[in-house]
Amino acid sequence: MEYRSQVVICGDTGCLLGKSAQIRDEFVEVIKEHNLEDEVFVYMSGCFGFCEKGPLVIVYPDQTFYSQLKLGDARKIVEEHLLKGKVVKKLEYKERDPETRKLIQKNFQEVSFYLSQKKFALRNVGIIDPEDINEYIGRDGYFALEKVVNQMTPDEVIEEVLASGLRGRGGGGFPTGLKWKFTAANKGGKSYVVCNADEGDPGAFMDRAVLEGDPHSIIEAMAICGYAIGSDQGYIYVRAEYPSATAKLGRAINKAYELGLLGKNIFGSGFNFDLELRLGAGAFVCGEETALIGSIEGNRGMPTIKPPYPANEGLWDRPTVINNVETFANIPLIINKGAKWFSSIGTEKSKGTKVFTIGGKINNAGLIEVPMGITVREVIYGIGGGIPNGKKLKAVQTGGPSGGCLTEKDLDSPIDYDTLVAKGSMMGSGGMIVLDEDNCMVDVAKFYMDFIVDESCGKCTPCREGTRRLYELLDKITKGEGTLETLDELRVLANDIRDTSLCGLGQTAPNPVLSTLNNFYDEYVAHVVDKKCPAGVCKALTELQITDKCIGCGRCTDHCPVHAISGNLREKHVIDTNLCVHCDLCITICPVFAIKRV
Repeated sequence: MEYRSQVVICGDTGCLLGKSAQIRDEFVEVIKEHNLEDEVFVYMSGCFGFCEKGPLVIVYPDQTFYSQLKLGDARKIVEEHLLKGKVVKKLEYKERDPETRKLIQKNFQEVSFYLSQKKFALRNVGIIDPEDINEYIGRDGYFALEKVVNQMTPDEVIEEVLASGLRGRGGGGFPTGLKWKFTAANKGGKSYVVCNADEGDPGAFMDRAVLEGDPHSIIEAMAICGYAIGSDQGYIYVRAEYPSATAKLGRAINKAYELGLLGKNIFGSGFNFDLELRLGAGAFVCGEETALIGSIEGNRGMPTIKPPYPANEGLWDRPTVINNVETFANIPLIINKGAKWFSSIGTEKSKGTKVFTIGGKINNAGLIEVPMGITVREVIYGIGGGIPNGKKLKAVQTGGPSGGCLTEKDLDSPIDYDTLVAKGSMMGSGGMIVLDEDNCMVDVAKFYMDFIVDESCGKCTPCREGTRRLYELLDKITKGEGTLETLDELRVLANDIRDTSLCGLGQTAPNPVLSTLNNFYDEYVAHVVDKKCPAGVCKALTELQITDKCIGCGRCTDHCPVHAISGNLREKHVIDTNLCVHCDLCITICPVFAIKRV
C-alpha cells in the first residue's frame, strides 16, 4: 500500500525511556480518529543517533524533524501537520545559527549533527522497521548473500573482504579478511562463525543500536562469512542486559528461516547455515574472544593463552571466526558495492567508517558514524556541538576502560587506528567520553580502575592483584595521602601490569592511568604536593564555599546534617569548614547554585 506520509518514531532505549512507545500509540489513536489509516503509516525504527534531543520523530516525505516530544504532542502534529499541512513550528527541531545566533528550524537533512556523518554500518538504522524483513530486503537486504552463494567462490568472497581493507571494529583492528582466510585454511571438519555482541564498555551502545535497528544485516553477514570459511553454524553472543535486541534478533532469525534465508539449501545453492543466540551474563571479560568462547561452551568466561588463536582452535577446539557486530554490519555493503568503493572512504590504513557513542560534557550526545580520518575537532565541535556552558575541553577518553585520553593538542589529529595508538589511546569499540575543565583526571583514572577491578576475571595475578593495587594508590592520591614516590610506584606498577597480564583486557587495563599520568602529570603533582584538587572534585582536598550568589533563603541551614552552615535570613550564609562533612546536600538543594568547591 502507498501512503502519502510516514511517521517514523525513534524506538531506541533512550527515546523509549522518554515514552516514545506511548507517543507512537498516541499517533495511531489520533490518526484513527481522523480516518487517516490509509494515508499515514506510523512505525518505530531504530536509533536516530541524536539522543540528546529525544524522543524524536521524522515525518516523511518532507523530512520534518520533531524533537523532545511529550505525550499530547502527537495530537498536535496529526491535526496540524498531517491534516492541514502546517508544520508545528513549536515542536520542530531548531538550532542556533553560528553567525546570527538566532534559532532556526531545520528538517532532518539539514541538521548539523548529521551533516558530517556517513552511514555504512548504520545505513538502515533509524530508517527501516527492524521488525519487517521486507523493509530490509527493499534496501538490498540479502542481495549480497544471494550473490556470494550463486556467483562467487568462497576464496573470491575472502579476497573481496581483504581488498576492502576492513579491520575489526571491536577494538583490536585486525584485518577482517585475513582472519577469515586463516580460518578457511583449516580444511575439513566443523568450523564456526561467532558474532561478539557482548558490548561492555561504560556508555557504549553502538552494537545495541545495530542489533535493535537492523538485525538482518548481522544475520546476512554471518551467513556470508559461513559460506566463505566453509562453516554451517553460527552463534550470536549477546548480553542478557539487552532484552530488546535479543527479542528482535530472535524474531529476525525465525523470519529468515521462514523465508529460506537460513537453514538448508539457501537460494538453491546447496549451502546450509544455521544460526543461534547465546546469552551472556554481562561479564566485561567476555568481550575477549577466548573468554567468550568459554562462555558459549558453558564454562566460566575466562581468557586462555594465545596461541592457539580461534582461527585455528576456537569454539569446541574447531576453527572459528569471531567478529563484532559493527564489523559484520559492513560485510553486505562491501559485497554489494565492492571493495574498491568501500576502501575509497577513510585513510590509507583505516578504511571505511567508524561508529562512536559520544557522551560526557558535550552538547550533542548520541550515536554517530563518521569516515575514518575525521579529526577530533570535527567530532567534538562540529557534530557534537562543543562543550556546554562555554567550558574548555580538557580531554577526550576513547576506547573505554582500555583506552586513554586525547587532549586539546590532539584536536586536529585524525581518528584512525594507528594515530590513536600512537597517542597512547585506542579506537576500542567506539566509546568517546568528553571531559571539561571541571573533571579531575585523577578521579577519572580512579573511576575506570574501579570498573576494571570489579570486572577482572581473576585468572592472572597481574590483573587480579595489580589493578586493585592501582585503584588503592589512586584512592590514596585523591584523599591527599599520596607523595611523589606514590606517582613513581603508580607508573611502575601500571607498566608491569601491561607487560605481564594474560589477555588483552589486562594488558590495556593500565591505559587510563598511564595516559592521565603522561598528559596531566601536573594535576597529579597538585594532589600529592599541594594537597589540592585543581578541578575541585576530590572531596578530601577541597572545601565548600558559599559565593555572593547566596540569597539567604536558609534552605542549606535547614538541611545541613551537622549544622555547619549559619547566617541570617536574606543575608549571605557561611560554612564552618571544621564541621563540614562534605555530604554535598547543600550543593544539591541550593536554588541559585551559590555553593561550590574550592
